[in-house]
Amino acid sequence: MPALQDPLLIISDLDGTLLEHHSYRWEAASPWISMLRQHEIPLVLCSAKSAAEIVDWQNEFSLTGLPFIAENGAVIALDARWSDSSDYPRLLTGIRHEALFSLLTKLRQKFGFKFTCFADVDENTLCELTGLTRKQASLAKLNEASETLIWRDSDAMLGAFNDQLATLGLTLLQGGRFWHVSDIQAGKDKALRWLVEQYRQREGKRRITIGLGDSPSDALLLDSVDYAVIVKGYSRQAITLQKDNPQRVYRSQHYGPEGWKEGLEHFITVK
Repeated sequence: MPALQDPLLIISDLDGTLLEHHSYRWEAASPWISMLRQHEIPLVLCSAKSAAEIVDWQNEFSLTGLPFIAENGAVIALDARWSDSSDYPRLLTGIRHEALFSLLTKLRQKFGFKFTCFADVDENTLCELTGLTRKQASLAKLNEASETLIWRDSDAMLGAFNDQLATLGLTLLQGGRFWHVSDIQAGKDKALRWLVEQYRQREGKRRITIGLGDSPSDALLLDSVDYAVIVKGYSRQAITLQKDNPQRVYRSQHYGPEGWKEGLEHFITVK
């Protein structure tokens, strides 16, 4: 098992993982966040949220300046110290939001799919639909290379919608609360591999990766890390991993930040 003194890299989903699914509380994880910060272990937030939302949460956790992965890997923000990179301050993968939203609008008109995009509504309506605060809704609408939607149709139509997206080079992912559409070139796993390589090039060593997530959209991420924590979640669909080895995969007994804390305690030796 890795120790706090090892070159670790922690990659964590937000909703339902580091943040409690219903209340967004995270206090249970606070001691570990402080410990990681003290040992200069990067905590990389990796979520379907927009970059603006993640920056807001970085400020909340005192993680400002660390790299992060937004919009399910469609946006990668670089470490603040990497300003010499040609990709600084962040790298966008594949289709941009304006073009993506146009394609979704055309699919809805052509096939009659019933869904509501975050870009369809104003902040007040989004608050009513999602339970987000006005500030959260405002930041959630700032997607750069993906779109978030609320599905309002049948499972059969969802399958047809997914097929149509695939023909356009797009992919559909189910998060803890909503559905997310992005370019097939994007992905939390691909973004993580890119980020790990940046660390290796700059530090001359490969960091040991520990990933934490609670929903099916985290599966590719959790298959790409050295150690994976599946935080107990509320999704109807179970997380299926290709590398489901008990030596590298831990399933928490608790939900949200309690499960997040439980997972790190399982894998990281505190000397």
